[in-house]
Amino acid sequence: MSSPFSAGFGPKPGASGGWPLWDALDQFKDVFEQRMSPRMARGDVRAAVLALLAERPMHGYQVIQEIEERSGGAWKPSPGSVYPTLQMLADEGLISAEESGGRKTYTLTDTGRAEADAASAKAAPWEASGSKDSGRTTELPRAGVKLAQAVGQVARGGTPEQVAQAVEVLDDARRRLYSILAQD
Repeated sequence: MSSPFSAGFGPKPGASGGWPLWDALDQFKDVFEQRMSPRMARGDVRAAVLALLAERPMHGYQVIQEIEERSGGAWKPSPGSVYPTLQMLADEGLISAEESGGRKTYTLTDTGRAEADAASAKAAPWEASGSKDSGRTTELPRAGVKLAQAVGQVARGGTPEQVAQAVEVLDDARRRLYSILAQD
């Protein structure tokens, strides 16, 4: 049985066209996900790897975790960018790898240490202006995505009364967000 309520909030249809609510939620989510995952330049991965290995030997996963931690979650390079960079640095003779326990641990060579020292005067890539404000680049968008997911849950499974309550909460949240911007 279909009601006017379910016509706008029912299951998301297939490729024949989406409901306006689902389309809006998808756009909302896409915008925040793009802002949560900034793309760094290839040279930034290289510089970050050299800077980290100047501190101590690491394996690839440690490099990824360390960059994410130091950038406050604003930058988490993919294995598809870190491991080829490690291989390239090894090919250039800047790092060496030692396998232990099924993992390769990378260490700077003397040539690599000289290059890392020369670059140490510059700010580390994770300290770039785009990653300093991690609240703006990660926490707020993540909260927005979680909100959109909760709205979707209420829309799919809520009663008409619950949906009406959710609309009131969202309207109040919108007003409160604008009041934050209005503060000095």
